[in-house]
Amino acid sequence: MIYLVLALVFFLTIKVYFKIAAHYNIIDKPNERSSHTTLTIRGGGIIFVVAALTALVWHFDEYWLPVLGMLIIGTVSFLDDINSLPNRVRMIFQVAAVTMMLYYLQVFANVNIFMVVLLYILVIGIINAYNFMDGINGITGLYSLVVLAAMQYVNIRQQAFISEDLIWLPALACVVFLFFNFRKKAACFAGDVGSVTIAFWIVTMLLKLIFTTGDWKYLLFLSVYGVDTILTIIHRLSLRQNIFKAHRLHFYQILANERKIPHLVVTSLYAAAQLLVNFFVIGNATNLMVNILVVCLPLVLVYVIAKSKLMHKTV
Repeated sequence: MIYLVLALVFFLTIKVYFKIAAHYNIIDKPNERSSHTTLTIRGGGIIFVVAALTALVWHFDEYWLPVLGMLIIGTVSFLDDINSLPNRVRMIFQVAAVTMMLYYLQVFANVNIFMVVLLYILVIGIINAYNFMDGINGITGLYSLVVLAAMQYVNIRQQAFISEDLIWLPALACVVFLFFNFRKKAACFAGDVGSVTIAFWIVTMLLKLIFTTGDWKYLLFLSVYGVDTILTIIHRLSLRQNIFKAHRLHFYQILANERKIPHLVVTSLYAAAQLLVNFFVIGNATNLMVNILVVCLPLVLVYVIAKSKLMHKTV
């Protein structure tokens, strides 16, 4: 019953936010790098910040530190949605939030400095990759829902590693957000506040799962995004492009923009691919390298071969 009430609260929160965003002109304006063509309200992902506040109230004693980090990174991202902030400002707050996450995970007490540095790079990289992948209708909400479902399955059926509420809450927020975003013409976009906040939430729980089980195979719950992001960076570097500037070279962008495949179809393909990966990762006990090869090699081949053909057809 409580989740039905929360769903209603989240729904009403977005509706109220629409009025505020319209009044203050918080909108996403299309440009040559965009995958949309109409003015759309930005920042609907503020629902994930509201979900984080709910988690803070419910589980303050246990999870106040990572949730506080989530609220900090979400607030800064929302300010960036309203009025773009310098990269160094966003990075300072991202590092501060990630520090809270790693402190909660007891990283500083249990691993060496080299591993700490690698974790900072990994976490901040994933958060920003998640943000870069948020470019078409529904992709952030649906992909996140698939990842959250996999973690909750492991949490309930295989290895309890975190309170179930900490997964149900963002999943519920995803469902409500998708009601407005998983459409041919989205009523709102997540904005940085949405993609960055949910990314921080997911990475926190994913690392908690990894450290609890000692098994890094669960990082493959983000493999579809990961392969697209890494190979796109390599592609852009080969073209001598500035990888920190906006672009339309992600595989999903080629599908949606150049090949004109409907956004919701592309989004569903990404979510379905990750869902298949998650089934494999959860259902087998082979070593890490086997998991990586079985999962990543097909994704890499699809990316390289299909993207090359699709881009050749657009020339």
